[in-house]
Amino acid sequence: MSKKKLPAYRRMAQKASRIWKEYGALDYKECVGDDLNVKMGLPFPRGIKSKAGETIVFAYIVYKSRAHRDKVCARLMKDPRLAEMCDSKNMPFDMKRMLYGGFKVMVSI
Repeated sequence: MSKKKLPAYRRMAQKASRIWKEYGALDYKECVGDDLNVKMGLPFPRGIKSKAGETIVFAYIVYKSRAHRDKVCARLMKDPRLAEMCDSKNMPFDMKRMLYGGFKVMVSI
C-alpha cells in the first residue's frame, strides 16, 4: 500500500474495527510494517513484491471459533456501513494484492 494512503487506510480500519467488534469479534488489529528489511528468511517486501513508496499492512481479527467467525462475517456482509466502505473505486489499497485466509491457534501462552 502506498505510504501516502496510510491516513485514509487508518480511518477506514478504525471504522471497520468498531463494526467488527459490534458483531462479536473478540479482537481486531491493523499493523503497519516497522522492521521489514530483515536478513533472515523471506522479507515481507520481497515476498509481497512491494514497490518504492509502499509499506505492508498486516491485519487480524480474533474470534471464539471458526463457527463464531462465520456467524460474525455473515452478519457483517449484510451491513450497509461495511458495503459503503468497500467501494473498490475508493479503496486506499489495491484489493487484488490483498492476501486473506483463516487460521486456527496452534500455540498460545
